[in-house]
Amino acid sequence: MTTPTIRTPPAERRQVAALPWRRGAEGLEFMLVTSRETRRWVTPKGGRMAGKTDAESAAQEALEEAGIEGRITEAPIGTFRYLKVLKRRASRWCVVAIHALEVRFEHPVWQEQAERDRVWMSAEQAAACVSEPDLAEIIRAYQP
Repeated sequence: MTTPTIRTPPAERRQVAALPWRRGAEGLEFMLVTSRETRRWVTPKGGRMAGKTDAESAAQEALEEAGIEGRITEAPIGTFRYLKVLKRRASRWCVVAIHALEVRFEHPVWQEQAERDRVWMSAEQAAACVSEPDLAEIIRAYQP
């Protein structure tokens, strides 16, 4: 009798994200960007970077994906999970530590401009646009 092979699911991937915000005419506003493949509204996010803190990595993702710079919180303001759908491999769960980024400069041209859209919206609009319930709650609850 053979013993069945038990496959261990891959570990959750750890990522970092920025939650870009500013004070607009109507109050607190948040910037979301579209993902490259699915065109969903997301926060700028990516993998942790060697030689950078998680906050620095999140700020770098915001610069590349949204063309924005500012003051980022060193400590995360929360975490959320999402299922990353990969083209040629099995989908994988990611745990994302999110850092608030007070936007102080928007570049008119940025690295991923041809691949993404960016937009400012109210907390309620942003929360309604994201797919992850935990991220929506972080957006709704955030107070600088």
